[in-house]
Amino acid sequence: MKTGLMTTSATARISRRDVLRAGAAMGLTLPLGLQPAMAQAGDTLRVGFISPITGPLAGFGKTDGYVLEQARAALASGLAIGGKTYAVEILDRDTQSNPSIAGQLAKDLIDNEAVDLMLAISTPETINPVSDACEAAGVPCLSTVMPWEAWYFGRGAEPGKLSPFKWSFHFGFGVDEFYRAYVSQWGLIETNKKVGVMYPNDADGNAIRAVLAPKLAEAGYTIVDPGPYETGTADYSAQIALFRQEGVEIFNSFPIPPDFAAFWRQAAQQGLHKQIKIVQVAKTGLFPSDIEALGELGVNIASAAYWHRDFPYSSPLTGLDGKGLAAGYEAASGQQWTQQLGATMSLLDAGFEALKASADPKSKEAVATAIAGLQTVTMIGKVDFTAGPVANVSPGPIIGAQWVKAAEGAGFPLDYVVTENATDPAVPVAAKLQPYNA
Repeated sequence: MKTGLMTTSATARISRRDVLRAGAAMGLTLPLGLQPAMAQAGDTLRVGFISPITGPLAGFGKTDGYVLEQARAALASGLAIGGKTYAVEILDRDTQSNPSIAGQLAKDLIDNEAVDLMLAISTPETINPVSDACEAAGVPCLSTVMPWEAWYFGRGAEPGKLSPFKWSFHFGFGVDEFYRAYVSQWGLIETNKKVGVMYPNDADGNAIRAVLAPKLAEAGYTIVDPGPYETGTADYSAQIALFRQEGVEIFNSFPIPPDFAAFWRQAAQQGLHKQIKIVQVAKTGLFPSDIEALGELGVNIASAAYWHRDFPYSSPLTGLDGKGLAAGYEAASGQQWTQQLGATMSLLDAGFEALKASADPKSKEAVATAIAGLQTVTMIGKVDFTAGPVANVSPGPIIGAQWVKAAEGAGFPLDYVVTENATDPAVPVAAKLQPYNA
């Protein structure tokens, strides 16, 4: 995998160095066009990239390989910073959806690969242990795709106090964006405003229960909460019985995909799905594979998009817009685009914009300072660490969407359509929200 003039292979780096030495010993000169880049081959930026490619969170990492290909192609000639061109090496690693492995991978990249910048993406199970490892080692880390509250407060920060973090930074949606999107989305269909919630006993679920549920109650929704459940729960009969008894017409959850699939199949077997008008899920229901696996039970499930191919922004790193990125992925893979494409691209966008803004990307202090002051537009839209709700955080949009049957001849069974845009009015609304039980 080539990145500039460098590869992820140590053997390739050694052989190239040996060739240079041999050439010098024989008095040979390199072609003129290769001299500047080769002369600077020692000035290589090493960027760690950690995501879940396998395991129960694999849907988040499924498209990362394609996006990394686009990034590496864009960086093939190196990255110009402060009048100097650096070769770039992106070292990508798979967490296997395991937080312990995520932390170990981060430490390995820090201790044995000497990365200049760490990028981490998708869910607290990946991001929090990587961020903690970087914070402990003094390595700048940038992340996205989890509620920022679960990242900030879930790692020990306290409300009203100064941020305890110097090296780790996070951008993207938070509870306020979910609240605004949900209130906007749920207002599109008449319901009794009773919301059955299932929030897991994890960083996401605990942050959502503490902040989102009270805000929804203040907005006039009745929250029916059977309490935290453990990831991997097999029997959801008690929760389903409570939701049926209370007559809930909106369902909201933040589960991992296997848990939601088990719950929703049991809900259908016990008749709950017939009374639910809006099924609003997060953390799962984001990708076509999750929904298609449910068969007819997946049609009309509402979701929320941290990126959609209709977002009106382009990648400063690759020059691609949303439609181009989605179409390229579908052509290359034969599979339907997912919202993770743009999220991963935005992380690379922001990371390399920060390196450029640092003036000295080999200085970890300079890179961390550059991230703290970063103001740019990525594929998901604006990233601005100078105006966050707290230090080290830049909020981002979450857009209401729904899975509907695709038009005949569309190529895929389902289409993912935007139904509301309260957190970013620049994103076009394409469809009317349909009741789940219609």
